[in-house]
Amino acid sequence: MSVQTLADIVAGACLVSGAVLSLAAGVGLLRFPDLLSRMHAATKPQVLGLLLILAGAAVRLHNVIDVTTLVLVGVFQLVTAPVAAHMVGRAVYRAGQARADLLIVDELREQRTDDGSPAR
Repeated sequence: MSVQTLADIVAGACLVSGAVLSLAAGVGLLRFPDLLSRMHAATKPQVLGLLLILAGAAVRLHNVIDVTTLVLVGVFQLVTAPVAAHMVGRAVYRAGQARADLLIVDELREQRTDDGSPAR
């Protein structure tokens, strides 16, 4: 087995597994009951799926500029997705749109008033 054949197999496995994870993220966005659960599906498997797709593409590309661009895309995705999910989650919680019956741990409960609205 040549090195090129092995690289093709690794790239194909990364691309297929990344596509499956991205598909699972899309299904989670449709199936999960509330915004916080959907946000989890939009960030965790989607980011890993994208990183696997980028890794598969990087294995096949041999140009340094292309691989560097893929690495930058991966780094920006790793930096922005968790921050955006955190900010959206906090905004939803403060707006009172989070379903309290689905929360297992509510660390911000002390910051809320008796009627459920956020404390100012």
